[in-house]
Amino acid sequence: MKRSTFALFFACLVLCVAAQDSYKVNYKGAKPTIKDFAQAYFSQVEVWDDPVEEVGLDEATNAFKNAWMRYYQGLEQPDGDKFIVDEKNGYILYESQDENNLFRAEMCYWNESDGKHKLIAINIACFTNGRHEPGQYDGLSFLRYNNATKRMADCDAPGFRVRYATDNLDYISYSLPRTGKNITETAWLKNGKTSKRVLKWNGRKFSY
Repeated sequence: MKRSTFALFFACLVLCVAAQDSYKVNYKGAKPTIKDFAQAYFSQVEVWDDPVEEVGLDEATNAFKNAWMRYYQGLEQPDGDKFIVDEKNGYILYESQDENNLFRAEMCYWNESDGKHKLIAINIACFTNGRHEPGQYDGLSFLRYNNATKRMADCDAPGFRVRYATDNLDYISYSLPRTGKNITETAWLKNGKTSKRVLKWNGRKFSY
């Protein structure tokens, strides 16, 4: 009897841990859109009306989330900010700019070739005077959505390693596709030039 009780407790514990590692995507219609993925992603934390008290979101992600909240609630974005939701192409862009600095955040998704999953990417990059100057929370991250469970969870970059600098310590930034399927990787060289490479999507992963 004790073994059965322990087994049941352990099973429940595993289920709870699994639930914490993924989150539900709610949607209407035949399939989720980029809006549904954004809503699920930005609903990770419960407190929306007081960002100072939120736990688990870094400063950059929280800025992206606040812009989404304004859009979701039908509010105007602050002067100098741009927020684009391209539902047709599955793409969201948020830019906040002052005289010298640009904060850029993107989200998009791909349908995987197995017909069972979707891949979601979130990309954050900072620029100063037109050149990439990475902030503390810059980076490219991915989540995978399961059509059967209607949940998405963090996953590794499929087919490549996300880099933040070259071997020569030149900064690296990424750009997500609003149209097309490929990611652009840009190395910002110390001589002032840039070098670009394209990460091509084949329905399962990316490759150069």
